[in-house]
Amino acid sequence: MEARLNQMELFPTEQDPRPPESVSWNLWHGCTKVSEGCRHCYMFRRDEAVGRDPAVVTKTQSYSLPIRILRAGEHRGRYKIPSGSCFYTCFSSDFFHPAADGWRPEAWDMMRTRADCTFFFITKRPERIAGALPPDWEDGWEHVTIAVTCENQAMADRRLPVYLALPLCRRSVMIEPMLSRMDLRRYLETGRIAEVSVGGESGPDARICDFDWVLDVRRQCVEYGVGFSYHQTGAKLLKDGRLYEIPRSRQHEQAKKAGLDVPGTRSRFVLHGDMPGE
Repeated sequence: MEARLNQMELFPTEQDPRPPESVSWNLWHGCTKVSEGCRHCYMFRRDEAVGRDPAVVTKTQSYSLPIRILRAGEHRGRYKIPSGSCFYTCFSSDFFHPAADGWRPEAWDMMRTRADCTFFFITKRPERIAGALPPDWEDGWEHVTIAVTCENQAMADRRLPVYLALPLCRRSVMIEPMLSRMDLRRYLETGRIAEVSVGGESGPDARICDFDWVLDVRRQCVEYGVGFSYHQTGAKLLKDGRLYEIPRSRQHEQAKKAGLDVPGTRSRFVLHGDMPGE
């Protein structure tokens, strides 16, 4: 706390001259599988390859990253991560995993302190959010986006009603890995979803994503003025009756070349570049 107060005293009015960054903040690591979208989780694959148990949730060395102070150099006394940066949070776990209940209050404290930055995280556990929010959350914090992921229609119908009822400033829906055709109209028409982002599955055992499914969700988003992003093709893309096997290094690039992204009338959070992942 003293270090944070010293920073405020040293720089009471001067703005941070450094450009914002996009930062991965994996404050804890490890997870447990909860649905079909977890079957080929890249984190499990990586941990198992090095003999680590991916189901054990542990704090990481990056836990305090947002509030770390530079001790030397031109910007000594400032936060290590510049003002205006975007923290992609907890991409090697789930922020609302029950094993992290004891650490989460301090994580909220760090986000509260760094209200000069934005935080973006994704959960498959929306049913745990209401009971895990900080006491001063009210209708949400403007600088924090909690997204939910739904890989198929069954998970959309289970998770989205819970998610839409939560007190959030903005709502973002991730469909990744996309495993089926999906009808989101009943949720999009509520006006509570700002953006939908779609991606196929990666990895050696990736399941097929049909490009027609992607286009269908895009049409639904356009109909209701909801932002749409096609952020990665996945490893196996079925398009016009032909199956394409796409190297991991080109999945983001090929998705962007499709030119499907559209801004929404309610979109207020913009993803800065590719999200962390495999």
